[in-house]
Amino acid sequence: MKNSIPVLSLVALLCMTSCTDDDEVQIINEEELITTVELELTSSTDAANVILFTSVDIDGDGPNDPVITITGTINANTSYDGSIRFLNESIAPTENITEEVIEEGDEHEVFYSSSLADFSITKIDLDANGNPLGVITTLQTGAVGTGTLTVVLRHEPTKPNDNTLSGAGGETDVQVSFTLAVE
Repeated sequence: MKNSIPVLSLVALLCMTSCTDDDEVQIINEEELITTVELELTSSTDAANVILFTSVDIDGDGPNDPVITITGTINANTSYDGSIRFLNESIAPTENITEEVIEEGDEHEVFYSSSLADFSITKIDLDANGNPLGVITTLQTGAVGTGTLTVVLRHEPTKPNDNTLSGAGGETDVQVSFTLAVE
């Protein structure tokens, strides 16, 4: 019985130190798998001129490369209205991640960059705080040329920012590069 008192004291001490009221509950927001990125561009002057950039990577970070397709012709000196969708096609039914990106707009931003000097993309839509989101865009082409178009969805970027990835911070949810030809 003599030895049980120190053991009971130790148990009581452990309970008192591990059961404090200041423990913080951490809510973990798991990132969804984005398997598909679809960027659709429609000519502002010719609704029949639609370009669809698609990247499908069903295994995510797995060993298989994404399948990238571009349908339609990008014309020089043309303005396009753009919209982007982010999907998880690894599950049925397909999950439209774009809805969450819009709902949590203050925690997301889509960035666009091109290696073509005469090529610009303007973000049209805004998050709840009035900062650019980038799901809806306008794109202006210039002279004929070839290059790349890179699309990056950032989670928890610094907002407002200088509209560059280096100035945005946050973590990349998905990044896709398309080879493009302006004709």
